[in-house]
Order: sequence, then structure tokens, then C-alpha cells
Amino acid sequence: MSELFSFAHAHDGELLKGVDSGDDDGGRAATVVLLHGAGIGSKERLIPLLQDFVARGCRGIAFDFSGHGESSGALGELSLRRRFEQAVAVIDARVTAGGPLILVGFSMSGQTVADLAGHYGQRVAALGLCAPAVYAAEAWPVKFGDGQGRFSDIIRTPDSWRAAPALDVLRTYAGRAVLAVPGTDAVIPPAVTEAVQDSLSARARFTRFELPDAEHMVGLWLYEHADDRRRFVDTVLSDRLPVPAG
Repeated sequence: MSELFSFAHAHDGELLKGVDSGDDDGGRAATVVLLHGAGIGSKERLIPLLQDFVARGCRGIAFDFSGHGESSGALGELSLRRRFEQAVAVIDARVTAGGPLILVGFSMSGQTVADLAGHYGQRVAALGLCAPAVYAAEAWPVKFGDGQGRFSDIIRTPDSWRAAPALDVLRTYAGRAVLAVPGTDAVIPPAVTEAVQDSLSARARFTRFELPDAEHMVGLWLYEHADDRRRFVDTVLSDRLPVPAG
């Protein structure tokens, strides 16, 4: 089993706790960043997946967004924008500038992965989207609150996601992309999954990864099912990952 060490990163008044497998060989090793979902999501159930990526030669990082797991902060103060900013802060602090990235996100972090793909551009060698969500542009800066506020109103508006900027980002992404789809998903509407698939199919080297017996919490499924977990890692890494020049 791959050894991981803990870290803490101070950002915007919060202390973000995570785990890291260590050196990225001066940016020559691709760094996989695993991003958990909303609610009770945390990095803990993603650690076996992180270790499987590291065993395949990647450098690996996973952390808790503020208000989750071991990190400080209140969940209601978090937003999609703050999730993006926290991920950028951790990546920029810990990954060699210009080094290749593999971004894997679960549920709400499907949006965060798309935001990061737009931000880092050609550095992103592969995406793994697991039962991903995408959101209307107006939801991005709004605090999550207590589940009864403006954020909830926006995301509960029928079809508000159809003009999601994340779909445009995924449509232009030209690297490796894997969409993990559970057999039953009571959280993400099928139309959202199909829209994400359509966007990824435009330019990416795309694979739909079926998990017919899984439900929405794909991270938990992969935690409990080692064969599917390793098969997912193999699928994400099925392309030769680029080594940056210099």
C-alpha cells in the first residue's frame, strides 16, 4: 500500500487538511488530484483510490474542502467559487508549476473539475468525472447556506443547469476523459449525465465507465469494491500521459 503523509494548507482564513504521496519528480510525474463531493463527503473514502493511482506511477493529492472532514470552516459558507479557489490554492502550493494534472471529481466536484480544467488548460492530461453535477452560472458565487437559501433555489430551478458554463469547458477539452456512471442515481438527473457525456464526446478521448450495481455515491462504491476501483484507474490512465518539456 502506498504511503501518504498529511498536510495543512492555509487559505482565505481556512486551514485545508489533505494527504499527499510526495514528490512529483520535478513535474515529470503526473499529479492526480481527487476531489470529494458535497454533504458528508471527505477525502477519507478516496484514499484507497489515491493509493491505486500512486501505485501506477502518479503523484497523488486529496484534501477536504472547508467545512468537510478535517478542514476548518462552516459548510454553509462554502460555495462553488470557493471550492475552485481552494483547489487552485492547494494545487499551486504543492504541484510543480507546469506539471501535468489528472483531475478526478465526485458529484458536486464534477463542476469543480470543469472549473479547474478551464483554468489549467493543456496541463490537464486526464479527467475522471464520477456521477458529476454541473450548475448554472448564477449559482457559482452563492454560498451554500442551510439548504433553504438562494443557492438551493437556483439549483432546484428546472433545467437551470442546461446553460452551465462547465458544459462549454468540457466540450472544448481534448485530453483523456472518463465518465463513471452508476446504475442508479437518485441525485443527478439522467439528462445531466447525458449532457456531460455529449460535451466530453465532442473532442476528448472519451470513455463511459459503467457501474451497473452502484448508486450515486460512487466514491463509496469504489472504496468498497477494489476490482472496480483498479479498473477505473486503468481506464483513466489508458493514454500515455505527457511529460512537460524542460
